[in-house]
Amino acid sequence: MRQQFLGALIGAAFGTVFVLVNSGDPLPAALGWVLRALAVLALAAVVVLGVRAGGRPTLEGRPMFGPSYRFVVLGEVVLLIAGFFVLRLLDAPVQANVAWIATVVGLHFAALASAWKTRSILVVGVVLTALGVVGLALLGTAAEWVPFLSGVLSGVTLLGGSLYGVRRA
Repeated sequence: MRQQFLGALIGAAFGTVFVLVNSGDPLPAALGWVLRALAVLALAAVVVLGVRAGGRPTLEGRPMFGPSYRFVVLGEVVLLIAGFFVLRLLDAPVQANVAWIATVVGLHFAALASAWKTRSILVVGVVLTALGVVGLALLGTAAEWVPFLSGVLSGVTLLGGSLYGVRRA
């Protein structure tokens, strides 16, 4: 399996989870189910397009999942755990968790864009980070919308980025 396809598949899978988990209240139930169905269809499209793309090389032969990737993921795990601990200490509402996840995952993509010397995922990283930070800022005034903003829209961003990646291949 090509590394780029695997990366797109991982992004699409996490994007689908973001949408599936966060498409509830305050969205109307019917809209939530439509968003969930579209996310599953987008994931299926990533799989089909990725398989059809074949085994083209990626990153000019540089490994995608080498030491720099492992370092970025380790940093991501540390930031997630530390952030959840701080949010719990601050007695933040439960919606803060999805905003924090979106922020850290966005930073993860921005760091990978630098490590892999490819700008194609930088947009995803910037958008996710922004959606997470805005979600954190909204906790005091509109916490009920944070799962949609930081969760669903982050999932849509990941799915869109994954579709873009496999279409380019």
